[in-house]
Amino acid sequence: MPSKQRIIFPSSTFLCQIRRELANAITILIAPPRQFRLLFGVPKLRSFLKYWLPVLIWMTLIYSASADSKSAERSAGYFEPLLRWLFPQMSPAHIGQIHYAFRKFCHLAEYAILAWLLWRAIRKPEKNNPRPWNWAEAGTALFIVFLYGASDELHQVFVATRTARVSDVLVDTLGGAAALLALWIFGRRRKR
Repeated sequence: MPSKQRIIFPSSTFLCQIRRELANAITILIAPPRQFRLLFGVPKLRSFLKYWLPVLIWMTLIYSASADSKSAERSAGYFEPLLRWLFPQMSPAHIGQIHYAFRKFCHLAEYAILAWLLWRAIRKPEKNNPRPWNWAEAGTALFIVFLYGASDELHQVFVATRTARVSDVLVDTLGGAAALLALWIFGRRRKR
């Protein structure tokens, strides 16, 4: 003879607990946007997207330009014909020197932008909340610029037709320092 199985019904407190959990889950799903943001850390994500994502995008652009093995030929293909058209009497050696200086200026400018983006991400400036200039924040941004410039040059060792130069790291760091100095000067003038 088969044995009789006993059916066990859940207790009413267990059912009440399940009902409360479902109610909480539904409240979270249809919570007002402000409450929803606080529950899931959206302000931190917004801060990351606003301040650090531009830094990462700019670093990626620098890295991809560094990985281009024919960047000198590409820029020469645009820049040198323009110089020959503007100054037909200029010697090819002089045009080559100007092109070299233009490439170094571009290095300086791209790392100046990186320094500004890093300073902005570290400082997280707020509207209508003027804080005094902080040299530690600027120094941290400049140190990261130096490290990234050095890593960029190290990366170029492994790219065909590219050469790594200590002078490029110095140019990159100088570009970062120039941007931070400009920010400091602009901040002082704005206070006046």
